[in-house]
Amino acid sequence: MDKNLMEKELVFNEVADSVATIYLNNQPANALSTKTLSELEKNIDEVSNNDSVKAVIITGEGKMFAAGADIKEFTEVYDNESKGIEMAKNAQRIFRKIEMMHKPVIAAINGACLGGGLELAMSCHLRLSANEAVLGQPETNLGLIPGFGGTQRLARLVNPAKALELTMFGNNIKGDEAERIGLVNLSVPLDDLMETVTQWASQIAKTKSGHTTQKLLDAIYRPINGRDQDLDGLDNEAEIFGELFSSSDTQEGVNAFIEKRKAEFKK
Repeated sequence: MDKNLMEKELVFNEVADSVATIYLNNQPANALSTKTLSELEKNIDEVSNNDSVKAVIITGEGKMFAAGADIKEFTEVYDNESKGIEMAKNAQRIFRKIEMMHKPVIAAINGACLGGGLELAMSCHLRLSANEAVLGQPETNLGLIPGFGGTQRLARLVNPAKALELTMFGNNIKGDEAERIGLVNLSVPLDDLMETVTQWASQIAKTKSGHTTQKLLDAIYRPINGRDQDLDGLDNEAEIFGELFSSSDTQEGVNAFIEKRKAEFKK
């Protein structure tokens, strides 16, 4: 792909040997702004509809995977609960589209993977991380909760108590710790990450039946008895996320983050 064109795109993809690699390119932090999410969805749709693609990798350009949502956009929805809910549900919808893809999606976590970035990674079917990467859900430091699916998927991947610990304290962990608790499948040195992820994706693409892989993903992720309990939880999460935007503590937390100071919560 032309380098100048690549630099203008917030998300782009490349296809080689039946593997599509989607790159987040909103550098330096690869923040998941509304526009970035829109471009991510377009790329997801493109590779999903490409019959030559048998496996998908999502990673970040530069030194980060995705450091989270675009916090400055949060200031635009202060005192507007419906806008907060809309923001959460839009991201949830896109991440759910990834989770429900009939092609395996692997997150290659090459650097900071925080907040919405971790929620994106958790919507992928498999996760490989660099040992050096930091992962976390720091939303409570802003007076918020994870709103892009984090409360549901984190508890499912680890366990409710560990998920509560990570979200309550907002602490970050490294890739090797993420592997130990089951948040990622494998953690390797950064220099080996893309080679390892590509090997995983290539093995799926070249040695597994695409039809069987699709049915396996259906068996694991398809709603049971027509009722999607995950979506029930996601709706509740989005409503709480939106409700918090009318809180003075959320406004204080977001402003403190932008101003690079410690938040002083009142409630």
